[in-house]
Amino acid sequence: AVRASAMPKLTIIARVADGLPLAASMEDDKYHRDLDVYKNQAKRIFKQLSTSSPRRLSIESGSEVFHYIIDSGVCYLVLTERSYPKRLAFNYLEELQKEFNLLYAGEVDSATRPYAFIKFDAFIQKTKRLYVDTRAQRNVNKLNEDLADVQKIMMTNIQEVLGRGERLDSVMAKSSRVRDGAREYAKQAKYLNTQALLRKYGPVVLVVGIVLLVLYWRFR
Repeated sequence: AVRASAMPKLTIIARVADGLPLAASMEDDKYHRDLDVYKNQAKRIFKQLSTSSPRRLSIESGSEVFHYIIDSGVCYLVLTERSYPKRLAFNYLEELQKEFNLLYAGEVDSATRPYAFIKFDAFIQKTKRLYVDTRAQRNVNKLNEDLADVQKIMMTNIQEVLGRGERLDSVMAKSSRVRDGAREYAKQAKYLNTQALLRKYGPVVLVVGIVLLVLYWRFR
């Protein structure tokens, strides 16, 4: 049997403009204390969101991973174990997004108190149960779908996101520049290595080639 802890552990829906939590899942008591650290991290993630933040992102935090999607000014975030399939995590969030948008799209901007849509927990719980067993046929079918869109979703870590206290879009832009710089450095290093090999072995290859050509013409 699949362990219950492998299921989506923590689900929070928040407004992007100010990080106000709109709805959340109610976890089992046995996981409650363990999740306090992650709840605080989730709140800090919401505070660093902006309208230009990545629309989809995965954030590693120890043995767990936060996944989120942003749609119409609302962020849907889930915490799962690192081993939980990324595709299923985003499918789960998409189901929540569609239903929440259907029910509350016109009320999000006017919400003034935290968890104004806490009744949505019933739908979260019902949907979460569908994603407990990764081997269930519906989930196997989802895992067999095209993975290209999921593989394009960026992955970062919680230290990068929270360490500098910057807006998430700024952090991701800097991370992207670092990755681009690393790729360019790797290309340059490969080019230089190739040039070095040519300088080292090029003359030898040339001489061998001339000798072989002379022998070919002499003995043909």
